[in-house]
Amino acid sequence: MHEVFDTVADGFELTGVVAMVVGFLVSFALAGRRLWRGQDGSFALLRTTMGGAILLGLEILVAADLVRTITSEPSLENVGVLAIIVVLRTVLSMSISIEVEGTLPWRRALTQSGGAVLAQAVANERSKGEN
Repeated sequence: MHEVFDTVADGFELTGVVAMVVGFLVSFALAGRRLWRGQDGSFALLRTTMGGAILLGLEILVAADLVRTITSEPSLENVGVLAIIVVLRTVLSMSISIEVEGTLPWRRALTQSGGAVLAQAVANERSKGEN
C-alpha cells in the first residue's frame, strides 16, 4: 500500500512541475503575442501569469508533501520536515501573491470586492467571445 501512495505523491510532484512549465510557456506566449501586436502591458501580463503558474505549482507540491508525509512512518522528524516545507512554501506563495497582485492577501478585499472580480472576469470572457 505504501508503494501506491508513493506513486500518488510522485504523480502530484510531476503535476506540479508540469503546471509550472506549461504556465511559463503560456505566460511567454501571451506576453509575446501582446508585444508582437504592439500593445502595452506585456511585462505586467508576463509577471501576472508567471506568478499564477508558480503559485499553482507550489500548491500542488504542498499536496504531494502532505500525501508523502501522511502515508510514511509517523515520526516527529517527518512532521517537522513537513512543517518546515509548508512554512517555506507558504511564505514564498504569499510573497509571489503580493508581488503579482500588489497588495496583501488580507487587504485585497478592501481594494476590490469579490463582485468586482467576478464582474471583471465575466467582462473579459465576453469581450473575448466578441473578437
